[in-house]
Amino acid sequence: MPAQNLEHFNTAPPEEARHTLLTCLRSPRWAHRITTHRPYPDLPALLAAADEAAYDLGPRDLAEALEREPLPALPAATYAAASTALNAAYAAYEAKFGHAFVICLDGVPADETLDRVLAAIRSRLTNDPDDERIVAAEELRRLARERLVRYLRGAGNCATSHNAPALGR
Repeated sequence: MPAQNLEHFNTAPPEEARHTLLTCLRSPRWAHRITTHRPYPDLPALLAAADEAAYDLGPRDLAEALEREPLPALPAATYAAASTALNAAYAAYEAKFGHAFVICLDGVPADETLDRVLAAIRSRLTNDPDDERIVAAEELRRLARERLVRYLRGAGNCATSHNAPALGR
């Protein structure tokens, strides 16, 4: 990670830092907490603070972040080929849990993403709402961490890591 990206994050005006963080995880409380504890000496310290802030999200904060989370990114052709299955799976998940399905696909090869997403939805549909809230919170934490690392490595804003077409929503 270029040191200047962390330095820029550490010295950016609070509103700019919060805006950047909100593209990583759509929780104002999470973004505010990380922003107010700047500066961070290095990436591990920032990631530890991000993890801690994510673990501390209350039910209302979690619901707010989940409500604003985009669908998982899949290759465009995947959506065209499997839109019916994905739409049905997303609809079943949202009907049961009242929020969007979230999953961190970090490191998953593009040709395996559809299978991974569908398998995860099927598996997680067996969860009770309390257990699924815990799983969804962990997936959000992992997504935020991945997005923050991408941003600090200069790969664009946080939102570029897992934005998907607005299919099924």
